[in-house]
Amino acid sequence: MDLFGSDDEEDSAEVEKLKEQRLAEYAAKKSKKPALIAKSSILLDVKPWDDETDMAKMEECVRSVKMEGLLWGQSKMVPVGYGIKKLQIGCVVEDEKVGTDLLEEAITAFEEYVQSVDVAAFNKI
Repeated sequence: MDLFGSDDEEDSAEVEKLKEQRLAEYAAKKSKKPALIAKSSILLDVKPWDDETDMAKMEECVRSVKMEGLLWGQSKMVPVGYGIKKLQIGCVVEDEKVGTDLLEEAITAFEEYVQSVDVAAFNKI
C-alpha cells in the first residue's frame, strides 16, 4: 500500500524514454558539426652558409616544400651581420598533419643553401 498515493512507475518509464530520445537527438546534432582543426602560425629563421649564398634561390627552395596542411606566408630578409642576411618566413600549419621537426628536416635538406633553421615564433591559432 502506498501511503502518499503516487503512481510513479508509469511516469518514470515515460520520463526515461524521453530522456533517451533527447540524448540521441543531441548526439546526432553534435556529430553533424565539423571538427575543429588545430592550427599554428610559425615564424622560421632560415640561415645561409655565408654572404655569397643566393638568397632568392634559398627562398625558392624553402617555398618548394609542399605538405598537406602547410601554407607559406610572407617573408623578408633580415640582416644578421658581416653582410650576411637570414630569411625570415612565416607559415601556417595544421598541427595533426605537419610537425615542426618534419618541416625543419625538409628545409635543411637543401644543404647547398641552408645552414640551419630556427623557430623564431610559434603561436596557436
